[in-house]
Amino acid sequence: MSVSAFAESEEPKGPSPAMQEKIRKANEECFSCHSAEGVKNPPKPGMDLKKLRTLIRDKEAFHGSDHQRLACTKCHNEGYDEHPHAPDAKDNTSSCPDCHQKKADHAQEQFDKSVHAKNLAEKFTCTTCHNPHVMRIAKKLVDPKKIVAQDNRICLGCHDSDERFAQFAPDGKSRPAIDDIHAWLPNARIHWKAVRCVECHTPEVAADEPISHEILDKKRAEKRCVTCHSRDSALMVRLYRHLAEEDQKKYGFVNGIVLSNNYVIGSTRNPLVDTLMVGLAVLTLGGVLIHAALRVLMHYLRRSNNK
Repeated sequence: MSVSAFAESEEPKGPSPAMQEKIRKANEECFSCHSAEGVKNPPKPGMDLKKLRTLIRDKEAFHGSDHQRLACTKCHNEGYDEHPHAPDAKDNTSSCPDCHQKKADHAQEQFDKSVHAKNLAEKFTCTTCHNPHVMRIAKKLVDPKKIVAQDNRICLGCHDSDERFAQFAPDGKSRPAIDDIHAWLPNARIHWKAVRCVECHTPEVAADEPISHEILDKKRAEKRCVTCHSRDSALMVRLYRHLAEEDQKKYGFVNGIVLSNNYVIGSTRNPLVDTLMVGLAVLTLGGVLIHAALRVLMHYLRRSNNK
């Protein structure tokens, strides 16, 4: 059974409109405290505002996340009925495998071979990378720029921040200079705005499977430019897989999305060059027509003079 197959089989059906409204109202009670507005205007007297400021959640971001249709109490259950919440309530919060067991098991197998598992296995959980209050799966984000921004925020959030890196790094290990490591890659930071780190730092998987959780170190990472910059771009089964499907249905071919967003050797159309070529074609055609018109005119003038 493929990963995509069990992913679809365990995809829960959405709640009814009535239940969704009930969930929304229940979640509003949580956001009445756990929001910037809640800190500014506490709904109850005597609240520990200093602690509350560390527990603020972005309501709009949550409403755009994959978990927005769930009640907060789906995960935050035991110990959260009291106000203030029980001291050990956080320890009783549900974990991702409680709902996503098959996905978690499969991801764990891959993670165990990841560079992160070597020294950081005890410090990493699903939520280390995947914030359940804001994350959306790539298929629902659709726009490649949004997918890249979300996924690279995870990687660069640690590997481009000394403070965040120090929270997970082994004692005494300083953060490697990410720009130096990627010095071989032309315009590295421009790449990080256009493609995900995992395009190069994960092994290839089948087209119907999600990106692997086996993060590859710099020695094993992909460094061949043509892997992406070619007609058979690896991005077709990675970043652009969902858009490629729509592109194929709409236009009857699958390379359109790649040609529109990436430089492909021998294939990419440059707008400036296109404009110049069209202009040159128009000038050439105009020159031919003017030349023909002048010849016809001269022909009639000669005949008139000979009469």
